[in-house]
Amino acid sequence: MVYLITGGERSGKSGYAQELALQLTNAPMYVATARKWDEDFQNRIDRHQQERDERWTNIEKEKHLSEIDFSGKVALIDCVTLWLTNFFVDTKNDVALSLEEAKAEFLKIANQPDSTLIIVTNEIGMGLHADTHVGRKFTELQGWMNQFLAKNADTVVLMVSGIPVTIKG
Repeated sequence: MVYLITGGERSGKSGYAQELALQLTNAPMYVATARKWDEDFQNRIDRHQQERDERWTNIEKEKHLSEIDFSGKVALIDCVTLWLTNFFVDTKNDVALSLEEAKAEFLKIANQPDSTLIIVTNEIGMGLHADTHVGRKFTELQGWMNQFLAKNADTVVLMVSGIPVTIKG
């Protein structure tokens, strides 16, 4: 089962996804995809970790999510935007290669038996238009990956001002 939780910044995606995970199991897995770029990012990671109690198994994985055994587990993957950023930076902003690699990783994890994946992503294309060429390329990458994930998800929820709106499923 794959749930995709999408929406704008501070729309309530992560909180909703965490509540959903705890409804589905008493022992969810949290997969953080953030790369520790600087002290501010480390503070953000620390804050998010403090929001989760002892019921959670926390795993940090920047790119190769298929190295994690999701079989028989409920896992929250937070978030696609940071995950894609890692591919994008490592491929020197190659949209096609980043998309190919991320899709391949997703298909490997989605095909693991008896797993429930709750994937958080951002609708960055609904916000401000990127000022830079690289920013516009990343917005395209994010949009194409979101379309791919939504097509392959069983349920898609759009968060609007903290309100979950089911758009698929």
